Amino acid sequence: MRSFTRVLLGLFLVFAGVSHLTFARQDFRAQVPESLPLDTDAVVLGSGVAEIGLGSAFLLAPRSARRRVGTIAAWFFVAVFPGNIAQWLNRRSAFGLDTDAKRIGRLFGQPLLVAAALWSTRGPRSGS
Repeated sequence: MRSFTRVLLGLFLVFAGVSHLTFARQDFRAQVPESLPLDTDAVVLGSGVAEIGLGSAFLLAPRSARRRVGTIAAWFFVAVFPGNIAQWLNRRSAFGLDTDAKRIGRLFGQPLLVAAALWSTRGPRSGS
């Protein structure tokens, strides 16, 4: 189940990264907090490239590097969480999140991504 989750997360990240660079670019721009002192489009493009890289690492990294990949991905999910909060606070509609209830519901999905990144890249505990 860990391997399945790791592969699924890897495919999700690659897809999300490609969508940052192509068809969902405008929707991702809606998530960049206005307080971030960087060019919005550069943030979207950079995070898309990061997601493609992380997703590829989930799929291709050797077993010895998986824990590191999961940790980096978990921190990435934490780092982009303010964008989800900004989308909710500013009531920006994107990705079909067109109500406050849907936008706040999405906030609860981010901790699940963090947990999945960590859990799927840790092997079964040995010893006890």
